[in-house]
Amino acid sequence: MDLMTAPPRSPATGVLRLVTGETALRRWAIASLVANILIVVTGGVVRLTASGLGCPTWPRCTDDAYIAHPELGLHGAIEFGNRLLTFVLIVIAVLTWVTAMRTSLRPRRGSRRVATAMALGIPAQGIIGGITVLTQLNPFVVALHFLLSMVLITLSVWLVRAAFRWDRRPVRPLTAGVVTFTFLAMWVAVWLGTMTTGSGPHAGDLDARRTGWDIVLIAHVHAYAVYAAIAGTVVALWLARSRAVWLLLGVEVIQAAIGLSQYHLGLPIGLVGLHLLGAALSIAAVANLRFSVRAVSPAARPLQPLDTAAAGSVDRQTRRPSDQASGRQGDR
Repeated sequence: MDLMTAPPRSPATGVLRLVTGETALRRWAIASLVANILIVVTGGVVRLTASGLGCPTWPRCTDDAYIAHPELGLHGAIEFGNRLLTFVLIVIAVLTWVTAMRTSLRPRRGSRRVATAMALGIPAQGIIGGITVLTQLNPFVVALHFLLSMVLITLSVWLVRAAFRWDRRPVRPLTAGVVTFTFLAMWVAVWLGTMTTGSGPHAGDLDARRTGWDIVLIAHVHAYAVYAAIAGTVVALWLARSRAVWLLLGVEVIQAAIGLSQYHLGLPIGLVGLHLLGAALSIAAVANLRFSVRAVSPAARPLQPLDTAAAGSVDRQTRRPSDQASGRQGDR
């Protein structure tokens, strides 16, 4: 059959390729991760420009219109633009879900459940965003809105790792425990960061209420949680060197530097925006580390360091005689 006699390609086949196969799932998983980080940044722009009530009601922008009109000015345009991005996230989440349903990642069947949770999480995020408007930017609801984005970023990281079939390296329970501590400490630090934000300026609107907490005290407690996360990362690096640990440590150092700078410079908008981006990247990096390891008892089988280059040499040194005889290579 030559080009002249080949049947024409069905347009549907080309469309289905966008949501079929592991390559498609990898692309949509990355798109979901990037989009969920981007919505954090744009949400920060809304808050930092005092546009949180640019559309004064929800689900409509005003009582008589779903879209912003010129009378609402720049604040209305910024808030409405952020709302429109939610629909972009919904499209990406749905396409990611369809692709996951059509793609088998055995033994990682959990990818379908994660994709489902992500698809449901975006509308939930929109509803919570609406509640923040209806409650006149209550700082605790705003914090919940932000933390759900962090959950969606964490799920996106899990899906990216599953789509690329990146294995979890077996490590000793002590190493896995340190990684889990670091993961939890980072989440505590991010939550305290939302409370710090809710106690200071940049409320999203000039008349928005604050938590009433002492911002200096809560900022210092937030900093202690950050130091705990960094300490956990350093210990994890000492126990098991890997790219995931180095990546997290680099993000933490930059994020801590930005946090200290914004505190001592009086919270300039530019640095606060970078700090929001850093928070999203910190959660992504610590999730990547957490999902890169699994605890294995030393008595059960030889353990490997997280570093891929070193794994082969250690594996050869620790292979049991029975493994050597049978030619088995252990986990890769």
